[in-house]
Amino acid sequence: MRSVWNGTIRLGLASIPVKAYGATEEQGTGLHHVHVTDGGRVRHRRVCEVDGAEVELSELARGYVLPGGETVVLTEEDFAKLPLPTSRAIEVQAFAQVDEIDPIYFARSYHLEPEPAGVKSYVLLTEALKRSDRVAIVKITLRQRESLAVLRVRDQVIVLETMLWPDEIRTPDFAFLHQEVAISERELREATELVEALSEKFAPARYTDSYRGALQALVQAKIDGNELVQPAAPSQVEGAADLLSALRNTVADKSMPRQRVEEARAAEAAAASAKAKA
Repeated sequence: MRSVWNGTIRLGLASIPVKAYGATEEQGTGLHHVHVTDGGRVRHRRVCEVDGAEVELSELARGYVLPGGETVVLTEEDFAKLPLPTSRAIEVQAFAQVDEIDPIYFARSYHLEPEPAGVKSYVLLTEALKRSDRVAIVKITLRQRESLAVLRVRDQVIVLETMLWPDEIRTPDFAFLHQEVAISERELREATELVEALSEKFAPARYTDSYRGALQALVQAKIDGNELVQPAAPSQVEGAADLLSALRNTVADKSMPRQRVEEARAAEAAAASAKAKA
């Protein structure tokens, strides 16, 4: 498995070299968008809304759109100039009890593996966290974005839990919050007894994704019934023709008067339409 981040856990003058790996993976359904008439895979492309051209990754940048519609374009060189002390270090800010942190703040989980030179310090930190029953509040930069996070111990491994910032948590404003709701002591007692009667130790292995299982059964039934569609191979000729057409238009724009360019394009469109009808 490939690490997604390499750096150090920095606590005062001590540094523990570690690698971060994604700790979870969502099991998808395996479904894709396809064209219902022929089963062809539908691809999503990056298209510029100004000129309609497909944009290559090498031509992408990030921009900040102003209220008036103007855009501030930021390049990789611009981002490299920003101060990010946590780009290669997990900076420990403080320690706290995990039950003091609302789970709504947690975003993603990563396993931290120590480099050989840092194993002893890594184990020492895990034991200290376990004995003190604390987690470390830290800052880290992942994908050019600084995040608040915690370090906690799970099965002798330090887990990095990235967190949302306070201003990223939405405040619910539901109508019932502003109403007086009458609940009798009897109703509350019965509800509490019901909760206690249905309480048990959480065992995640007991729960399964029934929807995914039903979906797999449905797909298998269609395979067994030979309800299959064999999409035709994507036409490379058409793709090349589209590219040649675009290049011709570009050359024409530079070498022909505007009126002649528009006439040529209109003739080309009419010919394509006639060919399609035939």
